Amino acid sequence: MLLPTVVLRRPLVTEKATWGTNEQNRYAFEVDRRATKTEIKHAVEAVYKVRVQGVNTQVRRERDRNYKYGRVPGKTWKRAIVKVHPEDRIELF
Repeated sequence: MLLPTVVLRRPLVTEKATWGTNEQNRYAFEVDRRATKTEIKHAVEAVYKVRVQGVNTQVRRERDRNYKYGRVPGKTWKRAIVKVHPEDRIELF
């Protein structure tokens, strides 16, 4: 089992994530690739002291890049969208 500070790498602040935060009370995080949905849920509850209702995850892969010395494969990372109880809020800033 991973520590909560290892599971959550950073919150994602994009236009789509900000819209989800304001309209649907969902927050996006970059998480460790080894983390499961249950570990992500426990980590968010421990770090931010909120009640989590659901977790959706995506494994994302950046595109390959061509340089003069050859092709470099894109990095693979995991994103988690966390739905929080309607009465709870996470203050990121």
